[in-house]
Amino acid sequence: MHLTQKTMPKIILLLTCLFVASTVNSQQVADTSYNPVIHDPAYSSGNGPVVFIDEGHNNFHTKDGRYLAFAKLLERDGYLVKSYSGTLKKKHLKKGKILVISNALNEVNIRNWVLPNPSAFTEKEIAAVENWVSKGGSLFLIADHMPMAGAAEDMAQAFGFEFTNGFVFHDSIRGPAIFNMETGSLSENIITRGSNEKEAVKQVASFTGQVFKCPVDADPILTFKGDYVNMLPDTAWVFNADTKQISADGWTQGAYKKHGKGRIVVFGEAAMFSAQLAGPQKFRAGMNSDAAPENYQLLLNIIHWLDGKLEDD
Repeated sequence: MHLTQKTMPKIILLLTCLFVASTVNSQQVADTSYNPVIHDPAYSSGNGPVVFIDEGHNNFHTKDGRYLAFAKLLERDGYLVKSYSGTLKKKHLKKGKILVISNALNEVNIRNWVLPNPSAFTEKEIAAVENWVSKGGSLFLIADHMPMAGAAEDMAQAFGFEFTNGFVFHDSIRGPAIFNMETGSLSENIITRGSNEKEAVKQVASFTGQVFKCPVDADPILTFKGDYVNMLPDTAWVFNADTKQISADGWTQGAYKKHGKGRIVVFGEAAMFSAQLAGPQKFRAGMNSDAAPENYQLLLNIIHWLDGKLEDD
């Protein structure tokens, strides 16, 4: 389905918002003041498993950069958070419990966000990660809108997830996407329930991103409901009458599954697990946003499930 005369006015209303979003992308800095309450830390300080954050694939989000709040939150929960640079190899992955890959890019797309968007990972790296997970490792794969989704498409496919490499928007309402229990867009499961009532998550927000299809053995966490569209441009943030779009109703932006002896969580949006100050006026974007007070608990619950501290019923 292509943009029609009926939908174009709604999409045009979005263009100003999208222009602002694309402009501030280069002006995002970590919010070092973000420090939410952790009711019951998983481990005493420094005694938890190692969590690697990939920094070897031109990642937009890194441990000491845009994912500083992500790393600090996990450290306050007792985990040992380390950067992972270089090639993904099983012998190195075995030194950690959880691998986080967020918004990797092939070098050809670092400054050129147009199609094609080749894989950020070699076939050997993908095979190494899949083998490591199948034997007990845990992967948190996060890939945002184009071109990051395209760069992670092959990695996701190794676990049965189908990325779309587009942008997902409500067709008329600007602002973050809200997922909650009331609408069914936030699923009730082991991750959203947490280990007790204080850890239960009832509503979260995401900030654009992509949508994807899940394998049959995966459970959704975030599912789009209603008038959301998946737009598939050939150049990031450039939309016109020829831009292909498909309905995103019923598609997924977050899901989890077991894979062999290991576990994987996949999300199609990265900013929701950051805490950033965007643009000259320092707008809060991510876990620190007024729209997303429970996002940090969702992140903790995801890590706890990947760690095996949360078990399925």
